[in-house]
Amino acid sequence: MNWNQLTYRFKSLSIAEKLMALNGVFFVLPFVLQTIFYLFELPISGLLSWFQLSADAELLLFRPWTLISYSFLHSGFFHLFWNMILLYYTGQLFLNLFPARTFTNVYFMGVVLGGVLFVTSYALFPVFQGMRPYMVGASAGVMATFVFISTYTPNQEVRFFFFNVKLKYLAMAFVFLDVIQIPNGNAGGHLAHLGGAYLGFLYASQLQKGRDIGSSWGAFWERFSKMFQSRPNLKKVYKNPTPKTRKTASVNQQKIDTILDKISTSGYDSLTKEEKDILFQAGKE
Repeated sequence: MNWNQLTYRFKSLSIAEKLMALNGVFFVLPFVLQTIFYLFELPISGLLSWFQLSADAELLLFRPWTLISYSFLHSGFFHLFWNMILLYYTGQLFLNLFPARTFTNVYFMGVVLGGVLFVTSYALFPVFQGMRPYMVGASAGVMATFVFISTYTPNQEVRFFFFNVKLKYLAMAFVFLDVIQIPNGNAGGHLAHLGGAYLGFLYASQLQKGRDIGSSWGAFWERFSKMFQSRPNLKKVYKNPTPKTRKTASVNQQKIDTILDKISTSGYDSLTKEEKDILFQAGKE
C-alpha cells in the first residue's frame, strides 16, 4: 500500500475512527523514537513530558498545547484499548445523529475541560498539596461524547453483555464509578473524566434548548485549519437559491428537528423506516 492509498483510506474514515487511528500512531511513536534515540546515543529523558499535561499550573502557561496533546498519549496498551473501544461504539451512536463537526467540538471541549479540572483540582484541594503529577489519556474526550449522546437520547437502548440497558443508566454508572474511585488512586484521571462528562451533559442540554455552545469553538478551529490548507486558484461562481429551494430546505430541517426530538424522547428504535431514511439522507448532505 502506497502513501496515496493510505491517505485515501484515512480520509474515508469517520471522525471517531480517525481519532482512533491517531491515538494508535501516537501510542507506537514513543517506542520508535526510543529506539532511534538509543541507536544514535541521543538523550530522550523528559521528551514526553513536553506533551503530557502537568498538574503544575505555572508549567501549563509555558506549554498550553498540552491541554490537547495529552489526550493522544496513553500510559499502556489497555489504557488505550478500553478508551478506543468506548470511542468506537460512542462514535457509531453519535455520528448516526450528528455531523462530524459536532462530534469534534464535544470531544475536544471535553478534553480541554477535563484537563482544566485536573490542573485546578491539584491547585485547590488540600489532599493534593505538593503533588504535581502528569496526566495522559483520551478518557475526558471519550466521556464527553458518551455522556453527550446519553443525555440527548437517554432512552436509547444498547446491548451490554447479555441484556439491553438505556444509555442514561450507563452514563450514570460511569460517573458514579469515577466519583467513588477518586480516593483509590489516579485521582487526577477520575477528575478529568468528570470534567469531560460535565461538558457532554452541558453541551447536550443546551443543544436541546436550541443553543450550540460549541459553535465558536468549531469556527475557531475551522479558521485555524484553513491556514494550513492550499487554496486552488479557481473561479467561484455564486448562485442564489431559488425561493423554492429555500422553502424545501426549511421544510426538511423542520422534519429533521422533529425526528431528533422524537429520538430524545423515545429513543432511536421508535423511528419509522421513513424517518430513519430521512435522517440517513440528511447525514450524507
